Amino acid sequence: MSEVKLVATARSEFGKGAARRLRRANQIPAVLYGHGTDPLHVTLPGHETMLALKHANALFAIELDGEKTLAIAKDVQREPVRNIIEHVDLLIVKKGEKVSVEVHVVVVGEPVPGTIHVFDLQTLALEAEATNLPEEIEVDVTGVPAGQIIFARDVKLPEGAVLVTDPDAAIISVTSPHVSAADIANDAAVAEMSAAQSAESAAEKA
Repeated sequence: MSEVKLVATARSEFGKGAARRLRRANQIPAVLYGHGTDPLHVTLPGHETMLALKHANALFAIELDGEKTLAIAKDVQREPVRNIIEHVDLLIVKKGEKVSVEVHVVVVGEPVPGTIHVFDLQTLALEAEATNLPEEIEVDVTGVPAGQIIFARDVKLPEGAVLVTDPDAAIISVTSPHVSAADIANDAAVAEMSAAQSAESAAEKA
């Protein structure tokens, strides 16, 4: 995705109380670090930041005091119950450099009828250009038969990206769904009960 422009403000107050006040004002505490610079504590606009973080590996253009800094989110702390963003760690990046990121795997297509796909890994570690990070990696399972495994080495990567995950790591397995003995017994009991009810109903009508 393209750069997400956010206007930041330098932050001088710290601690839980200051963070709560910021969140009540629809601001998110954050820190900018990297490239040998001292960590820079800032606040970000809450709504815009929340929307941007819905996109994995979004590239931020942080404007602070008239200067623009490119960064990606390396850690997002959320309140577990309400899923509110509490803090964001932003890594400063430069055009042309490569960074390591985790990218979600998304399945497209359908395997052979009567089979299902199972995730062995849901993300791939890649090294890619900081200004052109993929949001997701598509894996096509169209027509894949039961018993076949798709490995990391089989995945088509975006141009310029390098695989960091072990190439021999299994990503997706295609298999036939298993029916347990308990499921079979339960289905038989339901069928027997239905037959008994039908017979009882027929007897009453006679």
